[in-house]
Amino acid sequence: MSNLEELDLHLVVFCEKRFIDGYDLKSNIINHLLRLNKFVFNISSRLPLNNQIYLSSNEDCQLSFKDFEDKVISCVDYFSDCKRGQCHIYSYPYQAKRYESITNNFPDGLFKSVRQVSLYDERPFEHEFFVKIAKSFPFMEKLTIYNKKTQKNKLHEQSKDDNRHLSIIQYPYLTYLNLNDVHDNYVEQFLLDTKTCLSRELELEVDYEPVERVTHNFTRDATRINCSKLIYFCVPSEIPIQQQLKDYFPHTKIHSV
Repeated sequence: MSNLEELDLHLVVFCEKRFIDGYDLKSNIINHLLRLNKFVFNISSRLPLNNQIYLSSNEDCQLSFKDFEDKVISCVDYFSDCKRGQCHIYSYPYQAKRYESITNNFPDGLFKSVRQVSLYDERPFEHEFFVKIAKSFPFMEKLTIYNKKTQKNKLHEQSKDDNRHLSIIQYPYLTYLNLNDVHDNYVEQFLLDTKTCLSRELELEVDYEPVERVTHNFTRDATRINCSKLIYFCVPSEIPIQQQLKDYFPHTKIHSV
């Protein structure tokens, strides 16, 4: 190992007492690889909050890298509801095709190699956050969201114009979207054409009820365009598939399940 000249390290680690951070990488890897010329890494560590936490901030995570040649990005989050914490450290430019468990604490950056993204937080994702995500991951193809918190800024938006004062977010390569575990606000975030522009046909994983609510029982004009991009839509077997539903999803395969 001491003669290794290049190292590419990708890890997801479940810890008990402390995160894996810059100190671990320097003391346990870099200091033992004297001929190491290139070190590409992407490490996510998680631990329960009932144990002693080693890290308290992003600055702590980066202290040991002050003399490291490449740029190092760190992101530390604590989740009180599920009682766990996570630390994500990686070398930048980021080279992996996946970036998972992004929170509101996500740092700015450009991630051209990433194709699959997941978002998770116990704080709401506002419209501006999705603007940042779209800009940071311009070639994103798959997106999964986990967030049950209602958007706070939505309470102050002008609902009478269906949010036409907001910037419309472009997702030119998005082909898969999972909204199975979200508040209705995020279903609306992607189905309103005044908030989101879907450039391609979309495979959408979502329950029937939130779509029914967001589209005002399949009558809302502002969600009609994006709904027409859906590849398929599943309807509970006890609900009859009426002509109104077929007209609202003119190019969608409607399945009764």
